[in-house]
Amino acid sequence: MKYVVASLAALGIAAALSFSSLDAQQKSVQASAGKDNTPTQFSSEVTRVNMLFSVTDKHGRFVTDLTQKDFEVTENKKPQEILEFTSESDLPLRLAILVDTSNSIRDRFHFQQEAAVNFVNGIMRDQDKAIVVSFDSSAELVADLTNDTNKLENAIRGLRPGGGTALYDAVYFACHDKLMQDQPLYKFRRAMVVLSDGEDDDSHHSRDQALEMAQKADVVVYTISTNISGQPTDGDKVMRYFAEQTGGVAFFPFQASDLNQSFENIANELRHQYNLLYRPEPLKNDGLFHTVRIKVRGHKNFIVRARRGYYAGRTG
Repeated sequence: MKYVVASLAALGIAAALSFSSLDAQQKSVQASAGKDNTPTQFSSEVTRVNMLFSVTDKHGRFVTDLTQKDFEVTENKKPQEILEFTSESDLPLRLAILVDTSNSIRDRFHFQQEAAVNFVNGIMRDQDKAIVVSFDSSAELVADLTNDTNKLENAIRGLRPGGGTALYDAVYFACHDKLMQDQPLYKFRRAMVVLSDGEDDDSHHSRDQALEMAQKADVVVYTISTNISGQPTDGDKVMRYFAEQTGGVAFFPFQASDLNQSFENIANELRHQYNLLYRPEPLKNDGLFHTVRIKVRGHKNFIVRARRGYYAGRTG
């Protein structure tokens, strides 16, 4: 019951972040799912905003021949000056693959595993690293950050379904404990692929807490739904929400055998990106969410997929 959220657009925020760790070394991460109510503390100072994004035409084809002068950027509706721009960025990838292992997906589980393995083998390069996190009643780290595709493949093949669904805790953990490790943020592109039906019934964190952590970690979320009932569900809405808010795409394959195509679409987007950098004017370290919009001048039919904004640091 999973639909893929595929879309890619990311923004990176050059920030120095310090935060309280949730014991990233333990295999079971239920404790990091929020047993205590102590809020995670962040301190950051945004001096520049880095945005990784993709552009497609109305037919969904990637547009790869644009230049800096073709784009305009606004933050909180105020125009911003683009300081740096590159196309087809080759930034190292930091990838999280989150696999729902709850009982509800048991009949499609084998297809999920094979599609995820094919994706890993096709997308990873020497400079890239990935983790594998499974989640049922709790989130579990089954492969830590590595560029060893054999370790990642074995971790995926070793998964077994059973239990409830702690999707939000898995998203929170992967972003907070793992994808934020390599700093500064703007030197890496962070993406997450979630295979799930989106029906959470066991998390300690809320949906919006998980989303906020993804935004602070500058992670683009792609979702692949495993819901093959043909009927829209609340879980479908959750999968779309994570993807749209972070600049990703949600995929809803009609049958399990279509999962490979969803993964291929995600991999294709990750290799067709633009990257721009600007210094926010006015610069505000107010701890608030700042909305960012990128438009292509003179091409109303072009679609830019990017994150909706970023959380500024707080000073004082």
